[in-house]
Amino acid sequence: MTDDVRSPLHDEHVALGAALTSFAGWQMPLRYTSDIAEHTAVRTAAGLFDLSHMGELEVTGPQAAAALDGALVGNLSALAPGRARYTMIVAEDGGVIDDLVVYRLADERFVVVANASNVAVVRDALVDRIARFDATLDDASLRTALVAVQGPRAEAIVTSLTDEADQREAVSALKYYTATDATVAGVEALVARTGYTGEDGFELFVDADQAPALWRALLAAGEPHGLVPAGLSARDSLRLEAGMPLYGNELDRTTTPHDAGLDRVVKLDKVDDEGRPLPFVGRAALEARADAEPTRTLVGLEGLGRRAARHGYPVLASADPGAAVVGTVTSGAPSPTLGHPVAMAYVDPASAEPGTELAVDVRGRAEPVRVVALPFYRRPR
Repeated sequence: MTDDVRSPLHDEHVALGAALTSFAGWQMPLRYTSDIAEHTAVRTAAGLFDLSHMGELEVTGPQAAAALDGALVGNLSALAPGRARYTMIVAEDGGVIDDLVVYRLADERFVVVANASNVAVVRDALVDRIARFDATLDDASLRTALVAVQGPRAEAIVTSLTDEADQREAVSALKYYTATDATVAGVEALVARTGYTGEDGFELFVDADQAPALWRALLAAGEPHGLVPAGLSARDSLRLEAGMPLYGNELDRTTTPHDAGLDRVVKLDKVDDEGRPLPFVGRAALEARADAEPTRTLVGLEGLGRRAARHGYPVLASADPGAAVVGTVTSGAPSPTLGHPVAMAYVDPASAEPGTELAVDVRGRAEPVRVVALPFYRRPR
C-alpha cells in the first residue's frame, strides 16, 4: 500500500493500463505504452497529460498584486488580467525555492502554480510574505485538476469541444501565456495557452470532480488527430529537448536565477508608488549576483556518442585519462526527436562557449559531448 495522493484521474490511468509511479507524494502515470511513442506523438500530433499533482494557490484581495510583487522576483502588478508570467520565489540569499507560473485572472485575483514537490513550502512562504498586505491565500490544489493537451493538433482538439462560438474563437485567439474561461466538453475550465513540452498546447484547470469527464472527452476527440495519453517520462524528455529547467535538477536552493541563465525573470527595476526600488525577498542577494562574475554556467551538451549522460554525472575537460572535472550534468537523456543524446549541465564559465568539446563520465567511460546553445529543439512556426 502507498500513502501517495491519488489524482482525480487515477481510475482513468488504471483503465488505460498506465505504469504508475510515486512522484512528489502522488501516484502518477509514468507511461501508457512507450516513452518514445508518447514523446513522438506530442511532437507530431498531440499528447494528453494529467498534471493534477501541481499546486494551485489563489491569492486575492485589494493588495494581491502588491503582495506578490514583494513575495516573488517578478513584477506581477504589471500583468494584465488574462495573462500569465513565468517567475520564481527565492530565499533571502537568492536561492530558488521554486519556479512558478502566475496567472492574473482579475484585478484582485491571481493563481500561483507551484511544482508538486514544493506546494507546501511555497504556500507557507507566501502566507508569511503577504501577511502585511490586504490579501489572502487559498490553497486550491486538491480541489483543482489540471489537464494538458500538447502538440501541433492541440488547438484543433480543444476547440472541437468548445461549443460556444465566442468561446471557441477566444481559445483559438489565445497567445502564448494567456488564458480565458471556456466550457470544454460541458466542463467549465480556465484554458491557458501554456505548457512544458516546447510545443503549442493548452492547460485546462477544472474542478477535480469534473476531470474524468473532460479527460474522456479529450481522448475521444483527439483520437482522429493522433492524440495519445502521455506520462511523466515523455514529459521529461520533451521539456529537456526544449531546454526547460526542472526543479531539483537545474534549479534548487543553491542556485540563483542568474546561475540558470534566467536573470530575465528577476525584475530589479520594479518600483513602488513613489518611484523607489521595490523591496522583495532576495533582492539584495540578486542585485549582488547580477553584478558578479559567474562561477558556473548552465549549458546544453550534444552527445557525440550513443551513451546518454544522466543527472549527477561529472563533466570532464576532455576524453583524455585524468581530465579535470569542469562541471556536473543536471539532466540528460537520449533525444527521440534529434536522434542523439542531449543533456544540460553546469560547467565552468571557461568551458561554456558553444562548440567547446568536452566529455561526460558515463559510468567510468568518457563519452564525448559538444557544448551547444539551448534549447536543443524549437518547434516549427
